[in-house]
Amino acid sequence: MASLLEKVNILIKANLHYMADQALQANSVAVVNQYIREIENSLDDLNDAVATVGGQVKTIRRKRDEYQAKATTLDHNIDVFLTEGNEALAVAAQAKLNSTQRTVENYDQQLSQLEREYDALRSAKIKLEAKLATTRQEEEELQALMDLARAKEISNKAMRSLDDLAGAGDADVARVADAVRARLDKASAESEMLASGLDKQMDDVLERGEIDAALMERKRRLGLAEG
Repeated sequence: MASLLEKVNILIKANLHYMADQALQANSVAVVNQYIREIENSLDDLNDAVATVGGQVKTIRRKRDEYQAKATTLDHNIDVFLTEGNEALAVAAQAKLNSTQRTVENYDQQLSQLEREYDALRSAKIKLEAKLATTRQEEEELQALMDLARAKEISNKAMRSLDDLAGAGDADVARVADAVRARLDKASAESEMLASGLDKQMDDVLERGEIDAALMERKRRLGLAEG
């Protein structure tokens, strides 16, 4: 039992920051995962020990109470025997009472020791459960941090690849840009041409209107315009 408590105390006192640094340097949370497994195994052992010692406490307490009840009965009987003048029975009962009281004292000592052990085991269990919760959270945070780091590394690698590609293919990029500009120039020219044609049509219409207006004025002066 002592060795189990020593192991648990070592686990409880473990430096999570140191393990986190080790995990980050190794780019792996394996060291933390192994620590979590050790805690879980120790918790299983602790649960078994708590149940075992708790059962022993109940057993010893029950036996102590039984012998204490016997001692109380014997003590009463001795008074009865002495009152009745039965010295022999009183002596026998006293001897038995002495033995019973020694047994009660032994059980008291065992019970006191077991109760201290039981309390120590329960306290260690609570502390180790808290350590496990903290370590699991630390493991999740480390994993998220490593995932983020890997994503950043991939992103940086992709950016370097793009930079390398751009540097190696400047001529190709220039040709593509020239082709795009040529298409834009052609589209612009077509637009200007269409606009020019529209302007021409508008000018023609306006010029024809002026001619018609002049002829109408002349017809009125000559009296040729219809009423």
